[in-house]
Amino acid sequence: MNFHILTLFPEMFDGVLHSSMLGRAEEKGILKFNLVNIRDFSGNKHNRVDDAPYGGGRGMVMQAPPVYDAYESVASALSSKPHVIHMSPKGSVLTQQKAIELSKKEDIVILCGHYEGIDQRVIDEIVDEEISIGDYVLTGGEIPAMTLIDCVSRMIDGVLSNEDSFTDESHYDGLLEYPHYTRPPEFHGRVVPEVLLSGDHARIAAWRRRESILITKEKRPDMYERNADIYESELNPPPKRRRKR
Repeated sequence: MNFHILTLFPEMFDGVLHSSMLGRAEEKGILKFNLVNIRDFSGNKHNRVDDAPYGGGRGMVMQAPPVYDAYESVASALSSKPHVIHMSPKGSVLTQQKAIELSKKEDIVILCGHYEGIDQRVIDEIVDEEISIGDYVLTGGEIPAMTLIDCVSRMIDGVLSNEDSFTDESHYDGLLEYPHYTRPPEFHGRVVPEVLLSGDHARIAAWRRRESILITKEKRPDMYERNADIYESELNPPPKRRRKR
């Protein structure tokens, strides 16, 4: 997959995109990152890309022409239109299912706004969807873009060591993840659940499933309610009937 990031601050991405999981995937050629500095398309010697908003008000607005030209520098080199995402608090909230959907794309352009926002005309012309990472406002779209890239990249074949690395994680199947334990077997008087030391894979799988349901019920009742009937039947199965002799 190719990520093309349109930003005023490309240097913010260096440590994130070239380290850990993302860095290894880039080395393998699974992911490619193309950082495009919108200021390079300002058309003036001061590299200015913002101006005062029409109608008055505080702050500055990113101008349409440099944003569009930055986008065109990417799109013109591709055989088909890339999927364009504007990171915005006005967008739909990023979910695991959305990450899975986006992981099927070949080229994604991520537009990072700044200041008071971007001229709506260029958003209307090039953007396919707006995505938010939560109901709050950040200084710019760069950190949300990093979050989106990390989240989507995990869903791409070969980025993680094996499929179980993400299919067992929180939100993948509508549940939060079960708790994890490792050595030592006792820590500050707290011991590892016996079932995890049993070697019985069926019991371990059943325990993990039950813990996921219980944790979701406690911490995210909104998620639990979506399939409450199924989860309740798993937590409280009907007693087995004894066979009559």
